[in-house]
Parts: sequence; C-alpha cells; structure tokens
Amino acid sequence: MAGEIESALTGCRVEAISVAGRLTVALSGGVVVTAANDFRLRTATEVEHFYPRLALGPSGALSALVGARVIGAGVTRAGGLELDFGAAGQLSVPPDTGGPAGAEAWRVAGPHGPLFTAEPGGYLAV
Repeated sequence: MAGEIESALTGCRVEAISVAGRLTVALSGGVVVTAANDFRLRTATEVEHFYPRLALGPSGALSALVGARVIGAGVTRAGGLELDFGAAGQLSVPPDTGGPAGAEAWRVAGPHGPLFTAEPGGYLAV
C-alpha cells in the first residue's frame, strides 16, 4: 500500500488548498486529497494543528504549500496519511478518531474516482 500511494502522489504539484469543514488539497493531474480529521503541518520553524470542522481558513504556512510538490507520501501503521513537501513542510492526517459517523479520516481521489480511503477504525480501502 505504501508504495502505491507514494507512486500515485510523488511529483504532484499543489494547485489549491481549502479548509471548509474538511481539508481539500487539489494536486496536479486531477488528484485531490481530502481530510475530515484534524491534521498537523510541520515546517522547519513550527508545528501547526488544524481543526477543519471549525471552518477556519488556511493559515499562512498551509497556504504556502500551493506550488510545492509532493516529494514523499506514505501511510502509517495505524492508517494515518503522511505527505512530505520538502522544505515547505510535512502534512500528517491521523486515522479515524471518532469523527462524524460514516466519514473517512482522509481520501485520495483521482479524476476517475477514489484511489485510497481511510475508513473508520484505521482501515484502508484501495
């Protein structure tokens, strides 16, 4: 699984980011990463925690990811998503922690539908 998600995302460029009830990261090639869970962005100088359900707009550090490329991607043993944008930062989305019923913690979709989905309980669907 880790190799599959890495090959699907590595090299994609961040086209747009929005935070409105969930994080949405639009990547080149029609790939979209969404996260309903809270998430963390770590940069060289700080660590920011985000809570999408609070409907706050993207911070400066999160907005700075626009234009960055994914240089690495993986799934933690517990089912969390890790995206590495090099000097721009590392984005971490933990697995389901009891969010809204039926909502996946995160999802990666391509132009033709879902590619990877983190289902409740930390399980992954490909």
